[in-house]
Amino acid sequence: MSALAATVVVERRHDVTKSKNSLWLASTAITIVIGVFLAWAGSQGSATAGSVAIYALCVGLAYLINWVAFVPSFLAHTEKYFDLTGSLTYLTVTGIALVLSNGLDLRAGLAAAMVAVWAARLGSFLFRRIRKDGKDGRFDEMKHDLWQFLMTWTIQGLWVSLTLAAALAIITSTERKSFGIIGVLGLVVWVIGFGLETIADNQKSAFKADPKNNGRFITTGLWSWSRHPNYFGEITLWTGMAIMAAPILNGWRWVALISPVFVFVLLTRISGVPMLERRAEKRWGTEPEFRRYTDSTSVLVPLPPTR
Repeated sequence: MSALAATVVVERRHDVTKSKNSLWLASTAITIVIGVFLAWAGSQGSATAGSVAIYALCVGLAYLINWVAFVPSFLAHTEKYFDLTGSLTYLTVTGIALVLSNGLDLRAGLAAAMVAVWAARLGSFLFRRIRKDGKDGRFDEMKHDLWQFLMTWTIQGLWVSLTLAAALAIITSTERKSFGIIGVLGLVVWVIGFGLETIADNQKSAFKADPKNNGRFITTGLWSWSRHPNYFGEITLWTGMAIMAAPILNGWRWVALISPVFVFVLLTRISGVPMLERRAEKRWGTEPEFRRYTDSTSVLVPLPPTR
């Protein structure tokens, strides 16, 4: 290769890298802007700690925790603590909201307990899984790229904030109302979703733990009714939280209902179902058994398999 050609190649690579860095930085900035808007909207009618709305304080804390965890993770080029940090962020933010808010009632206490139970269960499950598997393939490239990895941790801060939107609205609200039939309905929906997610995860873990299933795909239990029953459970439980929050929402605080919408869009359009479906198609797409499974099994909502 001539010196001129080599120079052109280097310059092109530099331009591509510069373009990617600009994309990651822009995405990070947008993520922060969305968080600022959410903090402002959720602060309307929020209890305060001094002159600061507790809702806004919690959103800021969600970002801060992930930025702090990003530093050692990038230096070690590891993603092992990403999911664990996410769970700890849920627990910490919810705990701070609970401690700082006044006049807590049954709705607020239940909302905090529901978040704690969910985060502790899912966080420990994901941490055990990555310790066993050794790594998460999603991070193979990004954990070596400063700006892309920073963007990922920043997005997790927004993820926690958006997912917790309804729960934080309940806990930090200055308005308290009786639990009522809407509260009971929300609790029931949450319990159903949590049960589905937990059972589906346990079934898949048991399946993968059996050596004879090595390299195979699960088609039994809840997975015979849905190709992603754990994700359906996740969407359902946050829908239940939003239903519980509805009676105490007003004005801009209605933005808290974005919680289940965000989870649905994230899992069905961005990082959940589409990514796993592509991986499965690449790995087993030519197998007749896999084709029969996908043709007869619902993608998300658990339904009896078709013939």
